Amino acid sequence: MIDFVIPPPPQAVVPVTGGGMFPVRRIFCVGRNYAAHSREMGGDPEREAPFFFTKPADAVVIGAADCPYPPATRDLHHEMELVVAIGQGGADITVADARARVFGYAAGIDLTRRDLQAEAKKTGRPWDMAKGFDASAPIGAIAPAAAIGHPAHGRIALSVNGAARQVSDLDQMIWNVPEIIAALSRLVRLAPGDLIFTGTPEGVAAVKPGDALAGEIEGIGTVLTRIVA
Repeated sequence: MIDFVIPPPPQAVVPVTGGGMFPVRRIFCVGRNYAAHSREMGGDPEREAPFFFTKPADAVVIGAADCPYPPATRDLHHEMELVVAIGQGGADITVADARARVFGYAAGIDLTRRDLQAEAKKTGRPWDMAKGFDASAPIGAIAPAAAIGHPAHGRIALSVNGAARQVSDLDQMIWNVPEIIAALSRLVRLAPGDLIFTGTPEGVAAVKPGDALAGEIEGIGTVLTRIVA
């Protein structure tokens, strides 16, 4: 038995459709993976290779719980995303073998302190505090791939207070899920419990306290949260 000198932190988990909990080990995120969003953020989707950033595991917000408006920002943005839950890890995974490593899929929201991100870009500093803050990763239940397969297309959308903000299709991703897994596994050894947020379509915008966010991905599920003061 390990003799901890302080109480160990609780395990971050995400519910699974049909029962059970998925333990979260790490959260990786893909930047600019939809061409239209890349353009709206000033990028060039024809030239950029995949790049990644991270969030802490305990940034997940589950069960449609509220998300507190974070400190140090006046420009909090929503980014609706497909989330991949890794069930089998490995390094240097091939594109052909990538789907076999997936446990399931979920709908998630990458909350972003856009003003902090803009300043980080301007000064050439890391994005960590723009992306990896407390309660920055609301996520819905994980739908097992064994039940739904591996969706390559389907509507992805987010509304705020009932008004549509983001509407696209998964087939608009620049790098599809197997390509993302393969690229990331060349940088780090993936492990069971890892989550990968796969990028957001166009239409990202600011939210404020009181706003109700509702995201959905066809055939996978929903993610709900309210921004509170």
